[in-house]
Amino acid sequence: MEIPTIVIPPIEPIKTVEIPLPTAEVPSYVPLVVPPSDLREPEGTKPITTTEAPATPTLNLPALPPIPIPPTDVLITTSVAAVTAVAATTVTQPIIQKIKEQIQKFLNNKIKTWKEKFLKKKKKVS
Repeated sequence: MEIPTIVIPPIEPIKTVEIPLPTAEVPSYVPLVVPPSDLREPEGTKPITTTEAPATPTLNLPALPPIPIPPTDVLITTSVAAVTAVAATTVTQPIIQKIKEQIQKFLNNKIKTWKEKFLKKKKKVS
């Protein structure tokens, strides 16, 4: 009696794609120096005294409580924004009005022709 055998073909190498290893530049920075929490002034020095910040200007009206006046940079920003908004509205209002009138005229003509066609059709059916 003969023992069965299996013939295995030779192994072919599988081709693979070579992927290069990733590289990166590691960021570097200058370290930040933080003073210690128990920092004290050197011996023999005197602390500098500062004056308090001036009080914000207020507008006093007899019937109202004092109204604080905002700083100049805030006033300039709000004034420019308000003037721009008013100018844009003033310039665009006539243009929008003209477009509105043209659209209304166009739609009214369409409605009028539709109504006429509808009435003619209704008369023919009757």
